[in-house]
Amino acid sequence: MIMITGASSGLGAALAFEYAKDNAHLFLTGRNTRRLQQIATQLTSHQAVHTYTADLSHYEDIAQLFDALPCMPTCLIHCAGSGLFGPIETQDPTQIKQLIDDNVTACIYVIQEAIKRFKDKPMTLAIVMSSAANTAKTNESTYCAVKWAIKGFLNALKLELKTSPIKIVAVYPGGMNTDFWSTSGTHLNTSAFMEASEAASMLKQALLSTEKGYISEISIDRG
Repeated sequence: MIMITGASSGLGAALAFEYAKDNAHLFLTGRNTRRLQQIATQLTSHQAVHTYTADLSHYEDIAQLFDALPCMPTCLIHCAGSGLFGPIETQDPTQIKQLIDDNVTACIYVIQEAIKRFKDKPMTLAIVMSSAANTAKTNESTYCAVKWAIKGFLNALKLELKTSPIKIVAVYPGGMNTDFWSTSGTHLNTSAFMEASEAASMLKQALLSTEKGYISEISIDRG
């Protein structure tokens, strides 16, 4: 079973459609119930699809989310997150806190719960960050900060899980042509950006592993 967070839009939704091509058993979660159900409705003719609405920054939602799993996922792809852009002096403190909750707190909670339950199981944890986790960018100071925080978290986690069969995969996609930008308060011409479906196809291929090896860091750059 493939578990995808942030599956109601963007890359998460695109991954759901991509894995549906293989009739994969899917468990999709997101905060927007209506959009999540719309995605699931388009997929149900292909394979088993389960959905669960949750705010991953609320710790009480996490255990309930994992309790709802019909079986252990072989791969958990964490796509959930949000953006905030602009000069630091213009960013609202409430929005900054929300950014941290959406990108840092939620990710840590999800990965923590997965490891609590499946530490001794062969499972892939793929965490989608951004190219902003590798390169500082103008007017993206707080966004870079939360992505760099997760990169550090994953690097330390790999050391903790050295004897575990869990595979940690860090994913760094470049800009995609999705509604991420408008919901983050940024108005960009994204027509030259890659489509989420393109990134999903590349990521799915890169997540393939063998008995003795896997790709631990994946950068998906714009052409």
